[in-house]
Amino acid sequence: MVPGRAKRVFARHSSRLIRSGRLLVAVGVAMTLGGLPAQAEPARVTDHPVPSTGCGKASAVAPGYSQTRTIVSGGITRSYLVHVPENYRQATPISLVLSFHGHKRTSAYQAELSEFSATDAIAVYPQGLVGTDGETAWQGAPYSADADDVLFTGDLLDELQRDFCVDPKRIYAAGKSNGGGFTGVLACRMSGRIAAFAPVSGAFYPQGGACEPERAAPILDFHGNADATIPYPGNPDKGLPPIPEWLAGWADRNDCHDGPIVRDEGNGVQVSRWAGCGRGGDVVHYKIEELGHDWPSMHPNPDSDEPAVIDATPIIMQFFARHQLR
Repeated sequence: MVPGRAKRVFARHSSRLIRSGRLLVAVGVAMTLGGLPAQAEPARVTDHPVPSTGCGKASAVAPGYSQTRTIVSGGITRSYLVHVPENYRQATPISLVLSFHGHKRTSAYQAELSEFSATDAIAVYPQGLVGTDGETAWQGAPYSADADDVLFTGDLLDELQRDFCVDPKRIYAAGKSNGGGFTGVLACRMSGRIAAFAPVSGAFYPQGGACEPERAAPILDFHGNADATIPYPGNPDKGLPPIPEWLAGWADRNDCHDGPIVRDEGNGVQVSRWAGCGRGGDVVHYKIEELGHDWPSMHPNPDSDEPAVIDATPIIMQFFARHQLR
């Protein structure tokens, strides 16, 4: 490890130790004052691979079909749409992709937009809760509901792995806009259970909190430089960082070499790749000229009637296929 990288790693570990020490002091004070017990800790989220118990069972959803289901998480009834591919076999572990919708959208909208149901993975489209502005949203945005969506994701994966034959090393997350921002939150909080992450037109608000993943998190990011909703150069008034700055943060966390290496793919597409990232934590970014706040697709989709110059979903699936938990 080069000296600069060693300093960053030491600083991150030192920060964790300092916070842990402060927490212990706070607990001790609370116990001392009047003998009152400390407040209950927030629910813990599993951040490591969990064996699937659904292998060998009949599929909870018929292969080739989709179904809306519910689950209780954090005392709240939540819903999600799940699609099981036609080639599903109850004894063969299969990959699973979580696809999170954007602000004001629904799981059904995200299914039509991202089209992961056309792949060979179990495709899951969770439904966000109504936030403070009366619209659906995910944790990490200033307008989201007061709910623990990271806990919901963990509880959802637990249920899916009980009901289906899921390969615990090949669970992935993608999302659009606010759902892309939440995908970034999951990369910070669940990189030990989710193998790779793909935000599209992501809204990376500071309300997402501190980002200290336990392992390198492979990141594949898409963003249009004509995005007026989540501007590529960022929006200081809303706390939105420039996209290159957000990517540089992940390159640092993943201990990548200085970079990126930028390649012009033609048709207004630039691909940036950071090399030498630690523990397989690749960072790849697609910058698309003249693309607005859309999920890139070479055919019309719910985001836009105008086809883009690339299809994001096949590129995402290829990236996911190259990464699995070790």
